[in-house]
Amino acid sequence: MTQPAPGNRRTDLTELVSPQEALPTRKAHPGELVKYRPQRPDDYDPGIVLVGCGGIARHHLEAYRDAGLSVTGLVDVNLAAATALRDRFYPDAQVFQNHHDALRATDAEVFDVATHPQVRPSIIRDCLRARRHVLSQKPFVLDLDVGQQLVELADEMGVYLAVNQNGRWAPHFSYMREAVAAGLLGETFALRMSVDWDHTWVAGTAFEHVKHLVLYDYAIHWFDMVRCLLPNSRVERVYATTTRAPHQAIMPALLGQVLIELDNAQATMTFDAIVRHSPQERTYLAGTQGVALSLGKGNNDQQVTLTTDEGAYHPNLIGKWFPDGFRGTMCELLSSIREKRPTLISAADNLQSLGLCFAAIDSAQSGEPKRPGQTRQLPG
Repeated sequence: MTQPAPGNRRTDLTELVSPQEALPTRKAHPGELVKYRPQRPDDYDPGIVLVGCGGIARHHLEAYRDAGLSVTGLVDVNLAAATALRDRFYPDAQVFQNHHDALRATDAEVFDVATHPQVRPSIIRDCLRARRHVLSQKPFVLDLDVGQQLVELADEMGVYLAVNQNGRWAPHFSYMREAVAAGLLGETFALRMSVDWDHTWVAGTAFEHVKHLVLYDYAIHWFDMVRCLLPNSRVERVYATTTRAPHQAIMPALLGQVLIELDNAQATMTFDAIVRHSPQERTYLAGTQGVALSLGKGNNDQQVTLTTDEGAYHPNLIGKWFPDGFRGTMCELLSSIREKRPTLISAADNLQSLGLCFAAIDSAQSGEPKRPGQTRQLPG
């Protein structure tokens, strides 16, 4: 019998490997199972009224529209601003010049209060007393005691009071937060965060007059993420400094750094808000069973690497902080209401992040380390 030429012989895999080895199965990296995308409750759409139609409002409305949520009212003392946003995003919504009229004229269950913080508490108080759920824009309050009073009022009225801490649902932060919650990194103990970007765009706006612009209005997201990424550690003290950069033209100091001492962990943050070339944002988180690194040019351009005993995994992140972060906060609040469970973004929880922020600002002013919770009002 003639044998086929070696080059023409069809190889039978059973001659080379066992049946168990013939079709190897790739073991999934645990990082592939992390669910970080915001989910909306399909069977619950209570209607939303947006109070405050300033520059940030379009990001709220874009997120809600893309999520298929119903916005039934827009409120602003500048009726033209409310009307313009209504026409652009929700043509069938009503417009109002004050929240009292909106409370009387609409049966929307959720009020998204996105005004400046100085006037926000009284609006939130009125909405809670009308038994409407409230999502407050960040930073929540200027006084922790006022915030606690609002939390207690919400409990008394039987409604939800949440804070739009939207950084939690920025894709890279959301992925890292959920990886920590799933235990993929074990006990996290070291966090280093740095942001180098140009924030001088605030020149000529109201933000130019915020004394602690970087540590207060901007870094509140990072203070909040410290608590999310080091959830089993208690902050003992915080030490912070700020200084002006060479030739900076606006009033707020644009350079800031923070050292956070925890009972079984440590965290550092640096903010360089006048970097005009090659901006970069970096977050490094170490745990007993793994490390997560997020790196990119800015908030909306981050790549995450999760390294565990199973190797390195690079998730293909979908979405951007703007607008997905805003979608995440509202969807989390609606899901909480629908499922009758505590919300992850409760105002009570946010007071702890805000207390950390206030302590850092107090430290920057006094030159001494501070304990979170001792500084009850925004310094300066």
